[in-house]
Amino acid sequence: MMNTTHAAMGVASAAPLAFVAPELAPAAALAGFAGGAFPDLDLLSGQHRRTLHFPVYYSVAAFAASALAVVATGPATVATAFFLLSAALHCVTDAAGGGLELRPWEATDDRGVYVHPASRWIRPRRWIRYDGAPEDLVLAGVFSLPGLFVFDGAVRTLTVVALAVSVVYVAVRKRLPEIETRFLR
Repeated sequence: MMNTTHAAMGVASAAPLAFVAPELAPAAALAGFAGGAFPDLDLLSGQHRRTLHFPVYYSVAAFAASALAVVATGPATVATAFFLLSAALHCVTDAAGGGLELRPWEATDDRGVYVHPASRWIRPRRWIRYDGAPEDLVLAGVFSLPGLFVFDGAVRTLTVVALAVSVVYVAVRKRLPEIETRFLR
């Protein structure tokens, strides 16, 4: 899935707080956005979906941080919980997408996301065929709805920008391998 889809999922996960604890919702949504985007920074390491993708560890940390946020409720504890929850959700849902190959629509790679405690890769399910597939844009759009209609300010602005980036990315996605092989390798 696209990084922007993961970020939108993080914002959507914080939307219920807008109704039960509106003073905490913006911090949770911004942290959810950041947590949804964070694991893909490992693209810079050359070991994508392994270096910063920790589906098990983020999940355990999110559970602990959520418990702390319930006991010591405040913007910092809630934001930490939503950052970790969103990072965990990102890593788990990466297995729903395609593999790590340069042209993931060819479905030639069986690496979805690495599970560190098991020292193995979970195979991609390809429910979303590849990052930037049309169905990925639909999913990004659906998960962007809370960012557009529940929140305002920075959360809404980030959602609009991420959705615009998503549209452009989907439009050029299948041309990117050619550009990479021609100009970057």
